[in-house]
Amino acid sequence: MKIFKALVLFLIINFSGLAIGSWLMNNGPLTDWYLNLNQAPWTPPGWVFGVAWTLIMICFSVYLAYLLNTKKTNLPILLFVIQFILNVSWNYVFFNQQMVLVGLIIISLLTVLIFFFFFNYKKDLKKRSYLLLPYMIWMLIATSLNAYILINN
Repeated sequence: MKIFKALVLFLIINFSGLAIGSWLMNNGPLTDWYLNLNQAPWTPPGWVFGVAWTLIMICFSVYLAYLLNTKKTNLPILLFVIQFILNVSWNYVFFNQQMVLVGLIIISLLTVLIFFFFFNYKKDLKKRSYLLLPYMIWMLIATSLNAYILINN
C-alpha cells in the first residue's frame, strides 16, 4: 500500500509539473520565434511530445515510488526536487524567454541527473531501473534538439 500511495503522489506531482511547464512556455512551440528557427531534421512532430512525456512521467512515477520504498534517505527526494525544478524551468527559459544557451545548460543538467538516478540506484532497484529508459532516451533527443537550435540559429 505504501508503494501505491507514493505512486499516486508522484503521478500527481509529475503531471502537475508538466502542466506548469506547459503554462510557463506560453504557447512557445506555436510562436513565430520557434516556428522560424532552423530545427533539427530529427525533430519529431508536435503530438510525439505529449505522448512521450505521458509515458515518461508514468514510468518515472513508478520508478520513484519503488525508489522511495527502497531507499530510506533524503537524497532521492532532493534529487527529485532538483529534477522537478530543472524540468519545469526549461520550458520557461527556452520557450518563454528564448534563452537557448541557458536552456541547453538546464536540459544538460537534467539529462545528467536522470542518468545519475539510473546508475546510482540501479543496484537497489535492479530491473525496475529500466523504467527510466524512456526518460533517458528522450532527454538525449531533447538535448540534441536544443543543441542543434543553439548551433544553427
